Amino acid sequence: MAGDEPIVAGMAGRYATALFELARETGALDTVSRDLARFEAMLADNPDLMRLVRSAVFSAEEQTRAITAVLAKAKIEGIAANFLRLVAANRRLFAVRDMLRAFREMVAAHKGELPAVVTVAEPLSETHRAEIKAALDGVTGKNVQVDVKVDPAIIGGLVVKVGSRMVDGSLRTKLNAIKHAMKEVG
Repeated sequence: MAGDEPIVAGMAGRYATALFELARETGALDTVSRDLARFEAMLADNPDLMRLVRSAVFSAEEQTRAITAVLAKAKIEGIAANFLRLVAANRRLFAVRDMLRAFREMVAAHKGELPAVVTVAEPLSETHRAEIKAALDGVTGKNVQVDVKVDPAIIGGLVVKVGSRMVDGSLRTKLNAIKHAMKEVG
């Protein structure tokens, strides 16, 4: 149903949509998703690669050569590699992270998955992770893909973000509310 498809706008959305359609038509969604996730991890871990992606000082040829070398080293081939080389050749690397995010959202919607970010103060055991996933699956009626982030600053409890909805059950927020209420009383 069209209402279930994620809305993608702008240039990044057009690139992501084209990639999604090609990957789906060729039966390569999982392979392309896995390759792009590896590329994203490389971006996050390598400041030089991030600089290449963000910088406008490199020519299209320089970006294409550099991306080609990075992809060869990472053994990323096929549709994902061709897509990233095309993005570089068209001088659109600055928007590649938005393209990849939009692509991930389309794949998740296609698979009937719903992404959720759960922020906790300490790492979760697999049992607790499974309990949170089961609770979110039950509440949403969808297959929720839980991404757990650890942020000791929330002190305890958890913050859950599913789509545009967020529930903040963190101890930090509760303590701040108590502090605010005490100021009003006093």
